[in-house]
Amino acid sequence: MGNALFAGCCRRITHLISKEHSGDSLDERSPLLLTRPVVARRRDLKIQDKMEIPEGCDPSAMCSHAEFGCSLCKYSHSRGKSDGHLMEENQSQLSSVISDSCQILATVGPPPKLYVLESLLVQDSDCEVPKDLSFQGKEDRETTETSSEAEVRSHGMSALSLPHGQESTMVEKVVCREPTSTDLAVVACGSHVGSVFQPDSLGRSMILDRCRSSPGKKIRIVPEAALCPIKEGMERGEGACLTIGTEDRSSSIALMNGDGLHENHKEEAKQNGHEEPDHTDDGNDQEVIVIQDTGFTVKVHAPAVEPFPLQVSPQEMVQEIHQVLMDREDTCHRTCFSLQLDGNVLDNFAELKTIEGLQEDSVLKVVEEPYTVREARIHVRHIRDLLKSLDPSDAFNGVDCNSLAFLSVFSDGDLGDSDKRKKKGTEMEQIDCTPPEHILPGSKERPLCPLQPQNRDWKPLQCLKVLTMSGWNPPPGNRKMHGDLMYLYVITMEDRHVSITASTRGFYLNRSTAYNFNPKPANPSFLSHSLVELLNQISPTFKRNFASLQKKRVQRHPLERISTPFQVYTWTAPLAEHAMDCVRAEDAYTSRLGYEEHIPGQTRDWNEELQTTRELPRKNLPERLLRERAIFKVHSDFTAAATRGAMAVIDGNVMAINPSEETKMQMFIWNNIFFSLGFDVRDHYKDFGGDVAAYVAPTNDLNGVRTYNAVDVEGLYTLGTVVVDYRGYRVTAQSIIPGILEREQEQSVVYGSIDFGKTVVSHPKYLELLEKTSRPLKIQKHTVLNDKNEEVELCSSVECKGIIGNDGRHYILDLLRTFPPDLNFLPVEGEEMPEECQKMGFPKLHRHKLCCLRQELVDAFVEHRYLMFMKLAALQLMQQKAIKQESVTSLENGGSPTSPFPENGVEEGEKSPLEDGRLEDKMDGKGEDNVAGLDQVKELTETIASDDGAVDPKSREVIQKACKAVGSISNTSFDIRFNPDIFSPGVHFPESSKEQIQDQKRLLKDAAAFLVSYQIPGLVKDCLDHTMLPMDGATLAEAMHQRGINMRYLGKVVDFITKTPARTQLDHIYKIGIMEVITRSAKHIFKLYLQGVELSGLSAAISHFLNCLLSSFPNPVAHLPADELVSKKKNKRRKNRNLSASDNTAWASMSPQELWKNICSEAKSYFDFELQCESVDQAVEVYSLQKITLLREISLKTGIQILLKEYNFDNRHKPTFTEEDILNIFPVVKHVNPKASDAFHFFQSGQAKVQQGFLKEGCELIGEALNLFNNVYGAMHVEICACLRLLARLNYIMGDYSEALSNQQKAVLMSERVLGIEHPNTIQEYMHLALYCFANSQLSTALNLLYRARYLMLLVFGEDHPEMALLDNNIGLVLHGVMEYDLSLRFLENALTITSKYHGSKSLKVALSHHLVARVYERKAEFRSALQHEKEGYTIYKNQLGEHHEKTKESSEYLKYLTQQAVALQRTMNEIYKNGSNANIMPLKFTAPSMASVLEQLNIINGILFIPISQKDLENLKAEVQQQQQLQEAFKSEGERPEAEDNPPEEKEAEGSPLASPAP
Repeated sequence: MGNALFAGCCRRITHLISKEHSGDSLDERSPLLLTRPVVARRRDLKIQDKMEIPEGCDPSAMCSHAEFGCSLCKYSHSRGKSDGHLMEENQSQLSSVISDSCQILATVGPPPKLYVLESLLVQDSDCEVPKDLSFQGKEDRETTETSSEAEVRSHGMSALSLPHGQESTMVEKVVCREPTSTDLAVVACGSHVGSVFQPDSLGRSMILDRCRSSPGKKIRIVPEAALCPIKEGMERGEGACLTIGTEDRSSSIALMNGDGLHENHKEEAKQNGHEEPDHTDDGNDQEVIVIQDTGFTVKVHAPAVEPFPLQVSPQEMVQEIHQVLMDREDTCHRTCFSLQLDGNVLDNFAELKTIEGLQEDSVLKVVEEPYTVREARIHVRHIRDLLKSLDPSDAFNGVDCNSLAFLSVFSDGDLGDSDKRKKKGTEMEQIDCTPPEHILPGSKERPLCPLQPQNRDWKPLQCLKVLTMSGWNPPPGNRKMHGDLMYLYVITMEDRHVSITASTRGFYLNRSTAYNFNPKPANPSFLSHSLVELLNQISPTFKRNFASLQKKRVQRHPLERISTPFQVYTWTAPLAEHAMDCVRAEDAYTSRLGYEEHIPGQTRDWNEELQTTRELPRKNLPERLLRERAIFKVHSDFTAAATRGAMAVIDGNVMAINPSEETKMQMFIWNNIFFSLGFDVRDHYKDFGGDVAAYVAPTNDLNGVRTYNAVDVEGLYTLGTVVVDYRGYRVTAQSIIPGILEREQEQSVVYGSIDFGKTVVSHPKYLELLEKTSRPLKIQKHTVLNDKNEEVELCSSVECKGIIGNDGRHYILDLLRTFPPDLNFLPVEGEEMPEECQKMGFPKLHRHKLCCLRQELVDAFVEHRYLMFMKLAALQLMQQKAIKQESVTSLENGGSPTSPFPENGVEEGEKSPLEDGRLEDKMDGKGEDNVAGLDQVKELTETIASDDGAVDPKSREVIQKACKAVGSISNTSFDIRFNPDIFSPGVHFPESSKEQIQDQKRLLKDAAAFLVSYQIPGLVKDCLDHTMLPMDGATLAEAMHQRGINMRYLGKVVDFITKTPARTQLDHIYKIGIMEVITRSAKHIFKLYLQGVELSGLSAAISHFLNCLLSSFPNPVAHLPADELVSKKKNKRRKNRNLSASDNTAWASMSPQELWKNICSEAKSYFDFELQCESVDQAVEVYSLQKITLLREISLKTGIQILLKEYNFDNRHKPTFTEEDILNIFPVVKHVNPKASDAFHFFQSGQAKVQQGFLKEGCELIGEALNLFNNVYGAMHVEICACLRLLARLNYIMGDYSEALSNQQKAVLMSERVLGIEHPNTIQEYMHLALYCFANSQLSTALNLLYRARYLMLLVFGEDHPEMALLDNNIGLVLHGVMEYDLSLRFLENALTITSKYHGSKSLKVALSHHLVARVYERKAEFRSALQHEKEGYTIYKNQLGEHHEKTKESSEYLKYLTQQAVALQRTMNEIYKNGSNANIMPLKFTAPSMASVLEQLNIINGILFIPISQKDLENLKAEVQQQQQLQEAFKSEGERPEAEDNPPEEKEAEGSPLASPAP
């Protein structure tokens, strides 16, 4: 692409970068992303958000951008088609989001109600407190249940535990979730708000439409905001402020692709991941950008259309108006036109504000322009897209970033039309509530077809039989000179065959036929500027159907039409007819040069694009947004191109650059991307495990690339990297370093080693750059010896190579050992592992030696050690203080036996001081002293660090000993780093660093022990507390990764669960674990199995494998391809070319017994887990699994796509699958996810606000985050989905039900499109949407959505899952609301059974469940059953909460009422028996339950609580919060500047500690 193009003008950059498909998609910008016009000015307002302005960012500059658009949409290009009608909708969006209805204290009756998300609250004292609340260890947090705690429980709340045994007395103020017992107020669901950005919530979730606010609407923009002080908000009287921890599925915050790397604009300032706060003078007002909407309206005159108004913004480019016109129903068929103002043609790339004379009510004329070949092609492509706009085949085939969404099938169109629906909803009789049989509780049937219901719109109106390029192309020379550009061939629905000429003036009919070329115009020729106008004239059916097709297209929700940033594949698809499509055919046989790529006639220089976008300036918010947008766009394009190329390589469509070598060693270049296969080519990995190591190296390398990209050091470059698994092969795709192909590798490498440590070189510039990354990545600078015994200094592992490209950039590659080795899987002679590891059977020999610890684990370990360091030092200082007070003489005994330190830090064989448990005992019960002690430690470390001589030598010694004890590399401050080369075969260290190497070895052993003794138990405890609720393999893997546990520990995790006392409460996790072990082992076998299959036998081989894996049929026989014998000779000649082994039919001999035997041995050797089964039926029986779920898991892991139909797995007479059932095999793609850092900070600040009870500010910040996410990612992204979900939740809590419905509808659509239609997140989104539908009186829709969620849940896991209890309670309550009592009981009783199993029969959740069942029995007048259930509930309340608790009293009252009703009924019955038909019967009162009461119960079970709070309570709460804050102050991260220490604690901002508490 060339730097010059970039340097020229920034505003063109995204035109070049963003994928324009030349009109195929609308320059990636839809009105969904309309800009909000802007005027920036200062506002003197003290912001409560503490700002973190990135390095090099002048705060004043934040406001100086007069033209800065918050949305910066001129750069923001969303892929795919856009939507004209959306614009009106957008204008009202933001105003309603940040409406004044967001009152945190809405007065409801006398006491104001504080609305709190139960799911945002801290759990019981046992739970893991997130980073932003505190970082005491578990031991500090355990408080004994006292009367005051019981009192707090009296409102269904557990005491908020404060550090060091001081317990809270916040009665009736804070609600805390208790893991296993909760009352009416608390519910069976884990939280569903993405309250912490977990990889999946971050990952899985977020969009608002690009909001255009109404004129004059102010929006606050703040730079990367950190947590905000609680106190200030209270002083401003913003209402109750709760110190609330977040409680989500995940227990920790994962930022960068879930690898926990914090956005690091200030990597220098980070002390081992502990951010140094920015101290701005408290008196100074922070700068704020206030944005006002100054949009204006222009009139557009287009040919043959009435003039129409169009709202635009000064920031938009002219090109964006083009896009809108190409998408509008009445102008969509035009592509080749210019816009003119007063006769002057407007430049496509000009911003509207730069155009003279353009103002309110200006008239823009659409003027038809002459065609070129390129424009004609674009036009035909665009018309084809319009004809195909409702056809889902691209989504099923996984092309062009299309994916499926089924919400409209269940919500019956758009949920926005609530007036129409309200009428429908209130007429009860019309609602048919009966679910299909297979959805009812207890049903064993698991059909597959309902997964993808047939959408009415999918049988598209056919407009033409055939539209294709003519065989007469290209025009001969003499016709070119008449203006002919190309010829088309069309068959209309009336069966008329016509030939059409595309000429510079437009399209006309010519006289050619299929066999005779006659280019003269026909008579009449119907010359028209657009193809649609021409076809309208010659085919009435086309005219009619095309018009109604466009109507339908424009009515679809925009999120159903926009393409996703990365391709999502579906594992099932219906059988589709294969239709003729000229554009598809052309795409397949050309490399699409000239129109797919932006600069016609040349392929994209991916490396230049990827690196240039990284070099864009990033001093202020607008620049960072533009930079992140460009990085994201190029990256998603690169991923798509790399995936296409990798498939072409494996399918044999790309010529190797070394064709003479054997197949495994071949390398390929296609479209400026370098491809290599995952085999050990030149015995490179001989010492590491050969091919197995070569297979795993690319994913390790990708993790390294991801990490270095996230640290984002200026001047250090990584390669674009994508890893593709396809047909059993692993392909690595990389961008090409300029000049690398022209020289030998030995000459190129200026840093690192090309032979694993024999020859090692270093380079000062690389050392300087890598040193900047060493702090955030915890990598130690170290020296190694090369083969000449010379010392070489490195700041990475030896394999990391530095190459200076011809472009002068410093590239690093081969980052496969960025993180330290995992000693549990790397037995080393003469090294003894810690006791905890040995108990678990470690070290264990793995099949390769590239096992590394995950970054999340390294971060958690360092945080754990920091905590230990602070406590050790504080304890020692307190002891010194005590000794001083006792007598002056004992000062000499600084290292007296009272010291917890041995002289040399930690003695050999002794437990480390923290694990010993002594520390906590000593620290407990010293509340105030303790705080002072920790403060003192902090002050000390800072003074020592500033090299001030004024430090008392005793104190200096304390810090030194603490540093030594925790393994810090510095002896004056806490700084833990790892040497990634330790235990690396072939690496030698100099004698001088012997002691350092011993320390590093000890540190690595401690890290391995930490994983086993803290992280695995912590994960299991989270699952037991239901803070993590995995539903399938992917979500379990995510939960493990979040805690830094690699998948190779899966067997150990499952073993640990079997030994847990509360084993039955972990049944669901156990089951998912077993399924993962089976399907992952099967995947390993399948990979090798597929490598032996040639292309013609692929579907037969895959169906045979699935039969052996899942079918009860005892001896399936593989169908060999029919031409097998014929092609034998040919094969011998071509053997060298084929990637497959020479015996192409070995796969056919596999039997089910053999496969299952292999699976069991693979499980044992890889996961160290004994599977107790020899066949699929045995596995299903022993572990109560579902075959359909196993099929889903194996298909997703291997990329298989199967036919959507019902499969009979249990038929013993014929195999389940035939080769016709295998439709496709897709690639499984791993890539880096670039992040939107500013948007993410806004999102976090918003969450922090919500947690503190400031819902309105939270709502504004999250709305703003949404805008910024849209800016960077376009309209579709998992993070936008999480943002929308939280926004919808807030709208709902603040009473704006329709806004909640609208945002949640987008969240559901986005989750379906970006994550998959049956992803666990999508299931949860459906549940939330159902609740909001019910609140909007759309009862039948709510039921449909809940039934859909239940079906998906049954398919993905089965019935026996804690989440199913929540789902069934929801369904039961809605059915109760529509008086379907019998059905309601089936669901509620099932929920009761599941809740009792997973929460224990004494849990408050079970009491709530009993109460819900009793209510339905009461409605049915079955008072005996009702009494029985309510008594059960009453007993639980009484035992758990005591007799005087409100809940117990309520239950008691209800019992009395039921008894009275029962007695009245009995009297009536007796009367009837006595007097027969003459009886005088009192009518029994039965009324339909009120919707409000049902909604109240729904809110309770879904974790939304409304807590009445009085003024006095607020005062107490304020005091409580301040006290808590002072304690928290002590735990502020190390490295604050000394001058800030002078402020008294309450004047400081409450900054959340960067440490999460260590796992129990």
